[in-house]
Amino acid sequence: MPKQSTYSFHFIALLVVLLLCFIINICLGSVNISFFKTFKALFETATEDASYYIIWEYRLPKAMTTIMVGGGLSLSGLLMQTLFRNPLAGPYVLGISSGASLGAALLIMGTSLFSGAFTLSTFNDITLAIASSLGSFLVLSLVLVVAAKVKDTMALLIIGLMFGSITAAIVSVLSYFSKAEKLQQYIFWSFGSLGNLSWVQLLIVAICTIVGVFLSIISIKPLNAFLLGENYAKSLGIGLQKSRYLIIVATGLLAGSITAFAGPIAFIGLAVPHITKQLFHTTDHKVQIPAVLCCGAILMLICDTIAQLPGSVSVLPINAITSIFGAPVVIWLLLRKRKMIF
Repeated sequence: MPKQSTYSFHFIALLVVLLLCFIINICLGSVNISFFKTFKALFETATEDASYYIIWEYRLPKAMTTIMVGGGLSLSGLLMQTLFRNPLAGPYVLGISSGASLGAALLIMGTSLFSGAFTLSTFNDITLAIASSLGSFLVLSLVLVVAAKVKDTMALLIIGLMFGSITAAIVSVLSYFSKAEKLQQYIFWSFGSLGNLSWVQLLIVAICTIVGVFLSIISIKPLNAFLLGENYAKSLGIGLQKSRYLIIVATGLLAGSITAFAGPIAFIGLAVPHITKQLFHTTDHKVQIPAVLCCGAILMLICDTIAQLPGSVSVLPINAITSIFGAPVVIWLLLRKRKMIF
């Protein structure tokens, strides 16, 4: 196992890479802005320069959203993989993302069933985020109720997957009866988007992310114990039910708020925990939690920069880029190491 000084070097390197990716993400886009102008715009007062407006009104909130989305989904994926001791578990295994999708589908496509009761003008980013949040909260509440009655963690995993299947089935029925334009609007939402958040919405996501990270930090001891099984955790005097609640609530806050405001972002939550375990060679959550936050933010910034197609007015769906770019990275790491650390 690497020494603590090696971990310190790793984290310094990750922070430097994160800063570089953050600056590059702000510089590149349909209009490329030089490093000098970017630094100047970040540290000066408001000016009439177009670069200042582009950076502060669009690119800076988008880059900050990208960091929180990448870090939050990666952390929630780590929590689920540890709780269920399953390397294929991700932030959405409890049906939280499906709940957000159901909320969005009910708002966008459900109105097709009520002839003219609503119009497309009813929808905007705020109402869509509220509907998605309510859907996530509903499924999270059901999962917490079930968690109070089910003692077997694997049974909870299966029930969470069933919640996801039920909500996906309802969305399929709504899609079948929906009008073409509303179905298209829902599909665009499902692609995921990082650039539509206002500063107020960004603050809401930031608060949920901070609370989720805090709950994860205070759960470090139970998380490390869960890696060796629930019986071992119980022998250490850890309250299984309370710890399970904290981990589920942390995951719900992270994945639910991110999905509500940015849409369902694929791959990141599943892959980044494996990437960090290959880089740090440890399963200790004191190291893994900050590591997945940094690695998730870096990978998301890289994917978003690619999706922006620098120099072009077109923007690719972020979901497509996360999978196309990220999956080969994980495959390469696992082939190189030839052993999954878990």
